[in-house]
Amino acid sequence: MFLHSRYLSQRVAIASATALLTGGAAAGAAWATTPASTSAGPRTCTVSDLYVSMGRKEGAAGSLYWPIRFTNTSTTSCTLRGYPGVSVLDTTHHQIGAAATRNGGGVSTVTLTPTHSVSAVIRTTNGPIGGPCQATGSYLRVYPPASRTAVLVPAAWKVCSNTFQVAPVAP
Repeated sequence: MFLHSRYLSQRVAIASATALLTGGAAAGAAWATTPASTSAGPRTCTVSDLYVSMGRKEGAAGSLYWPIRFTNTSTTSCTLRGYPGVSVLDTTHHQIGAAATRNGGGVSTVTLTPTHSVSAVIRTTNGPIGGPCQATGSYLRVYPPASRTAVLVPAAWKVCSNTFQVAPVAP
């Protein structure tokens, strides 16, 4: 740590001396090597950018699917990438069972322009096929991808046969 600090101090001193000797032209060049804030595209969506809601439940081949919709309510574009965190809560906001496990294909970055939506689909079995069903929850606790802040979404959801999966966000 001491050597690193001493090295940086020497670099700053050399850059300052060079700037004084060359009339400031070298100072611009010396500071130009410092990484600047660059815009590599839209920023990651935060909870405050999003309205989280549920789509329409659908059943197929012994499974029940329900899309979680993430709608950009901000005035600028933002991105989501990966899987949301999802768990079922009862009326007193206590978790019922385990959180959803990740399931699905490849993960990609999805850009959300203002007022547009993307979804991540949750899945369970359509009844006690390979095991019992848990109590029906009243809410889903949803952490958008890359977020440590959750949103509670009113949703009656019952996990059956120890199957509770979530897919990554997709258009």
